[in-house]
Amino acid sequence: MRLAGFVPPWLRPMLRRMHIGLIGAGAIGGLFAARLALAGHTLSVFARGATLAALQHHGLRLDSRGRSDTVAVRASDDAAALGPQQLLIVAVKAPSLPQVLPAITAMCNPQTVIVPALNGLPWWYFLHQGRRLRSVDVDGAIEAAIPLPQVLGCVVFPACSTPAPGHVKHAGGERIVFGEPAGGLSDRVQALTQLCRDAGFEAEASADVRREVWLKLLGNACFNPVSLITRAHTDTLIDEPGIHALFVAMIEETLAVGRAAGLDVALDPLQRLAASRKLGHVRTSMLQDAQAGRPVEVEAILGALLETAQAEGVAVPLIAAVTALARVHAREAGLMPGQLS
Repeated sequence: MRLAGFVPPWLRPMLRRMHIGLIGAGAIGGLFAARLALAGHTLSVFARGATLAALQHHGLRLDSRGRSDTVAVRASDDAAALGPQQLLIVAVKAPSLPQVLPAITAMCNPQTVIVPALNGLPWWYFLHQGRRLRSVDVDGAIEAAIPLPQVLGCVVFPACSTPAPGHVKHAGGERIVFGEPAGGLSDRVQALTQLCRDAGFEAEASADVRREVWLKLLGNACFNPVSLITRAHTDTLIDEPGIHALFVAMIEETLAVGRAAGLDVALDPLQRLAASRKLGHVRTSMLQDAQAGRPVEVEAILGALLETAQAEGVAVPLIAAVTALARVHAREAGLMPGQLS
């Protein structure tokens, strides 16, 4: 099925050079910005503090595929000065999304397509079913500020880090998946997919992006919180027999929730863990955030999963226990949203 839907003129295949906005120039956002700028697009980046200073004085540096590139981007902490964009990529951590809603509004007009590149279950995940995820949008502020017809789903798999502000190190992985929140293929999804392929990503257009989000959640829901609590890398966790068994059971619980929610996800937990083990000595995004003193995505990854399990009537005792431990650990470390200035 193809959707006639919201297809702004800039998505026509003959248009190649675009004005692209980015909010969140960290690891994933920086990868997007650098690749797209190297492909010839004009990037406008909303940033603050040390990241803004680095972008304005030195540009954005990307280390990837054995080479280092530095690109110039237009960067400001005044979103209104950057103005509306044709495409806006929002690559902040989930706890920071409510804080950047004014910037999103300032960088959009009714024709802007908005691509949230977020971990966990995004606020839009069940909106087409008339259900809000209160774990990530408790009062509906995100839903009210970001028009759903302008949103495209996005799942990002590359592993990246930020050794310093304005410097992104790409460790591996190129896969990015785009799709309509309500499902189906559309012209704008396929155009955006081609745009990112031309920028060097292994981009895919999915007719069921919600399934792709859930597939990524299967790993994030176990690796991230346990790495937060233990401060260990993924290979260390997988190689520990007791934790390996815990991960298998948590993946099975997550699969059961997905089935109850109508998601057609079939996956062998042992194969999933083996694939992650091949990536080597990897720090999860939650561990990176904790070590940098940033708020961690406990609610977007685990709170939203628990909320869904409860709504579907599925018992998830291990996920519930790990979530409780992760929440207490994050609160005691001052890493929950609202605890950091």
